[in-house]
Formats: sequence, C-alpha cells, structure tokens
Amino acid sequence: MQHADLIERFIASAYPRAEIAIVAGSTARGERTASSDIDLLLIGDALFDDSSQSSKAATHEFEGELIEVFAYTPDGFDDWAHRGIGQYRPVIVHMLVEEQPIRRNRSFDEFRARWSEILTAGPSLGAEESRFRRYMITDLLDDLRDATDELERRVVADVLFERIAELMLLGDRRWIATGKWLPRRLRALSEERTERLSAPLLTGDFAAFADRVEEELDRAGGRLQAGFVR
Repeated sequence: MQHADLIERFIASAYPRAEIAIVAGSTARGERTASSDIDLLLIGDALFDDSSQSSKAATHEFEGELIEVFAYTPDGFDDWAHRGIGQYRPVIVHMLVEEQPIRRNRSFDEFRARWSEILTAGPSLGAEESRFRRYMITDLLDDLRDATDELERRVVADVLFERIAELMLLGDRRWIATGKWLPRRLRALSEERTERLSAPLLTGDFAAFADRVEEELDRAGGRLQAGFVR
C-alpha cells in the first residue's frame, strides 16, 4: 500500500496508543488522485489523553499529506456506529469491515466480525419511515413538474435524485451514502436502473427524469399525500 510508512509515522507521532488502525478510501485501494487525502480509522482504550473523551474527528497535515482521522475508544466507536446504523449510513462501520487494517489487537477479529454481521444484514426500513420518504418524494416530484425557473428545476431535481436513490437502496436493504458514494452504491444495486434514472437528469430532460422517478416511486409503494400524518 502506498504511504504505509508515512501513516505509521503519523500514528506513532499523533496517536501512539492506537490499538486498531485502518486505512480507508482511495489510499487503501491504490486509486489516489491529486487531491486525495488519507482516511484513517483509529480505535484504542487509552487513545486520548483525556480519559473522558471517547471520540474525535480531525484533519491533520503531516509530511505534506492531509490525513482525515476518525478516532474512538471502543465504547465511542459503538456509540457512533449505532448512530450511523440508525441513520442508514454507517460510514465508520464500512471502514472497519471493508478497509485495510495496518494495526490489530487481540480482539480485532471478533470486533470486526460482530460489526460485519450487522453490516451484511443491511438496513431495515420500517413502514412509517417508508411512508415519510414516499411523501417527501411525492412533494418534490410535484415541485419539479410545476417548476418553470431553470435554477429551481435543477436544485429540486438534484435533491429528488438523492431522495429516490436512497429509497431504492433502502428498499433492497442496502445502506445509503452521500456524495460520490451514492451513485456508486446505486450502480451496485442495478446498473440498468441507475442508467435509466440518471440519463435524463444528466441531459437536463427534467420531464423524462420525473417520469423515471415516478417509476421508482411506484416500485416502492407509490405516491403519498392525502392521509399522511407526520
């Protein structure tokens, strides 16, 4: 792995008591670009000088590289991981389970296996949450069809893509994401459905895009307005 020695020097300098260290993102995959930083998950019982601290997210500059650190005690990791599960977007669990460890303690394999089971099971979208998401998408869909201002149409369409993509993923018990990871997760679900949904959006054909959203909304249970109680 690129930058392995640099990462080890950084950990020794800034977080020497880290028991588990995992490199994530493009650095771990060997796909770095000119603007890539280094994503680093660190876990340790005595990771922080302040014994009351259980988590820290910080950006460091070290030997000319930006390093995004996600640091936790075991209890802190569990707390934030469960928050991510509840939001259907467990970023640090993906890091723990899927990315490249460079430091392990004796409990690492068991710790990773426990969270791997949760990650593999996928999210469970309850009926009320599904109804709420369908209601929001229905409202956005009508806004898009009615909009005449070009900027408003673009903004609504972009938000609508995110919301329907999330519903598509959750409907198949798949975790959601933000930014570049949302289309990546959607393509992993179905290249064909992703292409059908995104093609008119990319060309600015908002009427056709609205039709594609309506198709996916029907697949998830259909429009929802009257009778919905928040």
